Amino acid sequence: MTLQLPPLSLYVHIPWCVQKCPYCDFNSHGQNGELPQQEYVDALLADLQADLAYVQGRKIHTIFIGGGTPSLFDASQIQRFLEGANALIPFEDDIEITMEANPGTLEHDDFSAYRAAGVTRLSIGVQSFSKEKLNLLGRIHNEDEAKVAAQKAKQANYLSFNLDLMHGLPNQSFDEAMHDIDTATALAPPHLSWYQLTIEPNTLFHSKPPQLPDDENLWQIYEQGQKKLAALGYEQYEISAYAKPGYQCRHNLNYWQFGDYLGVGCGAHGKVTLPEQNRIIRTVKIKHPKGYLAAENYTFETSDVIEEDRPLEYLMNRLRLMTPIAKTEFEQRTGQSADVVNTGMKKSIERGLLTETDSHWQLTPKGHMFVNDLLSQFI
Repeated sequence: MTLQLPPLSLYVHIPWCVQKCPYCDFNSHGQNGELPQQEYVDALLADLQADLAYVQGRKIHTIFIGGGTPSLFDASQIQRFLEGANALIPFEDDIEITMEANPGTLEHDDFSAYRAAGVTRLSIGVQSFSKEKLNLLGRIHNEDEAKVAAQKAKQANYLSFNLDLMHGLPNQSFDEAMHDIDTATALAPPHLSWYQLTIEPNTLFHSKPPQLPDDENLWQIYEQGQKKLAALGYEQYEISAYAKPGYQCRHNLNYWQFGDYLGVGCGAHGKVTLPEQNRIIRTVKIKHPKGYLAAENYTFETSDVIEEDRPLEYLMNRLRLMTPIAKTEFEQRTGQSADVVNTGMKKSIERGLLTETDSHWQLTPKGHMFVNDLLSQFI
C-alpha cells in the first residue's frame, strides 16, 4: 500500500495567559508585562516558512489558533499573521479559522475586529457558569461575562462558535452540572465541547488534588447530559464534542482522521505525511517563549512514526469519532493493508465492541464505552 497525502491544517500556538489555571497542563505562561506581539508574529511566520517543504502542493483548509489565550493578542497582529501565512501557503476558499478566546480577556469591540481579521470561528473557554467553580478553576471571568461573550460572538457574524464546558468539577453536584448545560445551551452555540475534568501531572491540582465527584455521580452527570444535548439537537460526533448539523469543527476532524497539520509557535506539534519517502513524521517546536524568540531553527525535535506503530496511532485518533471507519482511509493514511489489523478487529467483534462490513468498521455502543480495551488488541 502507498501512503496518500491527506488534507493539510495549521495549528498556531500563542503561549501566554493572564494567569496559569490549576488544572492546565498545556504549554502556557502567565503574562508578565507587555507581550512581544510583533516579535512573536515575526517568529511564527519565519517558523511557518521553514516548514514549507512539508506542504507538497496542498492548500491549508483549516487553522486553529490556540494557547494559552490567543485573544490577548491584538486583532491587527492576528490579521498580520493570517495574511502572511496566506502569502506563504494558499488558503482554501472556504477555510475554517478558529481562535480560542477567554471571556475575561475579550473586550466587546474585539469580537468584530477578530472577525474582520479573518477569524471565522471562536472557541470560548467558559468551563462553568458557577462563580464558586470558576474560582476553584482559577478562571478570571464570571457567569455574566461568559454569557455576554457568547451573545457578542453571535452578533459579530462568525460562521460558528464553540463553548468549552467542563463537568466532574470539584464538589460538583448533579444539579450544578445540569445547570451548566442548561445555561450553555440557552445561549445557542452551534458547537459545544463538554468534557470531564481530569487531573494531569505537572499541574497544581495534581500536587493538591481537589475533591471530585465519585464514579456514580460522574456517570449520572454524563448519562443525563448526553440525553439533554441529544434532545436539543446536538449530535455527539466525537468523544467530547457536540454540534448542530453542519457545525462540526473541521480542524478537529482532521486531527482525528489522521490528517496532516503543521504546528508553529512555542511547543507546537505537527504531523506530516511524506509519501515519496514512505514516512510519517511528527515535529515539536521549541517550548519556552524566550528560547523560541531567540531561535534560528524553531524545531526542537523531529521523529518518525514507524510502520508497525501506524495502525495503533491511526486508531487512537480515529476511534474518537462516532462515524464508521472506511478501510480505504486506514490504508491511505497508514500506507498498510487493512489485513494487518484483522486479528485485533476479529477479537473486538467477538467481544461486541465492533461491527464490520466489506468496506467499514464501526464501533458499537459498548465499543464507545471501552475504547481503551479495543485499542489494547493492537499494542
